[in-house]
Amino acid sequence: MTLLTENTEADMRRRILVVAERLFREIGYQKTTVADIAKLLQMSPANVYRFFDSKKAIHKGVARHLMGEVEQAAEEIAHSSGSARQRLRDLLTTVHRMNCERYIGDAKLHEMVAIAMEENWDVCIAHMELVTGTIGEVIAQGAASGEFKVADVPQAASCTCAAMVRFFHPQMIAQSFSKEQPTLDQMIDFVLTALGADRGAEAP
Repeated sequence: MTLLTENTEADMRRRILVVAERLFREIGYQKTTVADIAKLLQMSPANVYRFFDSKKAIHKGVARHLMGEVEQAAEEIAHSSGSARQRLRDLLTTVHRMNCERYIGDAKLHEMVAIAMEENWDVCIAHMELVTGTIGEVIAQGAASGEFKVADVPQAASCTCAAMVRFFHPQMIAQSFSKEQPTLDQMIDFVLTALGADRGAEAP
């Protein structure tokens, strides 16, 4: 396969996913058909199936794209300048904010994510592993600089994600959206304290 052919196929797959995500948002995942996607792309359903063997595969690709954007934002914060404490706060806040923007107040997209968790759990597991790994990078940097007092970085990263699950998990965000306590900032303060962070060390 030539490089040109590979690029053309990759571009076509991206176009299909963009249109699919648009339809999932507009009419819902359950009501969207491969024929609907093909119609907007001005191609036949058979041509769509050349790139994705099923609607489920398209769904998986859309879910992976949405989660990939969150992962990229987390990585950018992890590799930015500033204290580990502030970067960890920004990272946890950003993951929560992006998940809220995507899944809260958008019932159709929330439906798609709920189905992704049922049908494509491996995608969700891979996403959380990547986010946990990025959180671990920041914790490791903080431990090395003396900002955090952590002996086991992987365990600390896992515990951080477990503590933040209400603010990370789309369904739990939706279910607890109107609850007042604890707030996002309160939970992040709790996590930072558990990591042994000095409250006066949050300045960039």
